[in-house]
Order: sequence, then C-alpha cells, then structure tokens
Amino acid sequence: MSKKCDVRANTADRSRVERLADLINEAGMLRRTPRTGYQFLGTGAENVAEHSFRTSVIGWVLAHMAGADAGRTTLLCLFHDLHEARTGDFNYVNRMYDDSRRTEALRDATAGTGLAEPLLGMWEELENAESLEAKLAQDADQIDLIANLKEQQDLGNPYARKWIEGALKRLRTDEGRELAETVAVTDHTDWWFRGPDRSWWENKNGRKKE
Repeated sequence: MSKKCDVRANTADRSRVERLADLINEAGMLRRTPRTGYQFLGTGAENVAEHSFRTSVIGWVLAHMAGADAGRTTLLCLFHDLHEARTGDFNYVNRMYDDSRRTEALRDATAGTGLAEPLLGMWEELENAESLEAKLAQDADQIDLIANLKEQQDLGNPYARKWIEGALKRLRTDEGRELAETVAVTDHTDWWFRGPDRSWWENKNGRKKE
C-alpha cells in the first residue's frame, strides 16, 4: 500500500467531528506558512493566513462595488489558499519548474469532514473563473499583492513598481482595475497620517494648546 493510501486509510478511521477538528488545526498552519515571493523582491514578508484575511476583505469590497454576491465572493477569497497548508506557497518562479497538486491536497484535507462538496465546489468555481464572484475573488488576490507591493515601494524598494505593473495586467474586472489602480498610487500611510486633523500631529499627545 502506498504512503498516500495509508494517509487516506488513517483518515477514514476518524469520526466526522475529529476530522473537523483536524481541518481547524490544518487551517491554523497557514499562520506559519510564508508567502514566498518576497524572497525574490528582497523586502517584505507575510504568511498565507494574513494574505487570506485581507484578500477576503477586498473581495467583499469588490462584490459591493460590482453588485455581486458578497457572501459568495468573500468565501471564495477566504478559502482560496487553504491547500497551501499542505503544499506550501508556490510563487511565479516556482511554477515555471514545479507544480503543486492543489486539488488533491484539498480533497485530502476535506475527506471525512462532510465539507468536501462545498469546498471543492468553491475551488472549482475559482479555478474556472467564469462567475463574476470568482473573477472578483481572483482580482482581490491580486489587489492584496498590489497593496503589499505599494507599501514596499513607499518604503524604498525600487523593484516593487515592476511587480505592481505585472499584477495590474492580471486583473479581470472593471471594478478590480479601478480599485487596484487607485491602491497602486495611494500612499500606504494616508489612511492614518492624513486621517486626523493636522493639529493632532502638531500638538503634543493630540491635546489642544492652552
């Protein structure tokens, strides 16, 4: 019996609730799974869980911009990299030389949970990228990357701009392009540095002068 079959046999011996506990623990591994593209960029770092969270926020925003199903879009974003708990993150350089068996990883992750059908269905929808929600989720994935790259550009990495230009070309929807192009030219500190009244920064501790 192959090692792969041994793993599935062991999975079959566990109850559904045990397999659901396994899935929760597996999702937690994404906190310790690094996104690997930054080793080529030279600066920046994040894990897959961090990326998945903001991608989900962006997907929800895009769905509202596009009049799409916000819940569906957000779920597609939330689970889009779950397989990386098993495969690790394959960046664009890695993919030129190697492949990860992403669908197989998801199938094994969901075996015995009773959730295989909805999760694999979302994965298939995302991969086919035919529904509006899937296209928005794909765009959200790129926009999260663009936001990270813009931060690195603001902090002085001259190569980040080249990566941003490449990511902008991968967008699939008008809403995605509009949001991404704005993110790509917005200083990443504007939300907090320009948000308060200027006097907040000029007066000690934000207190008005006597």
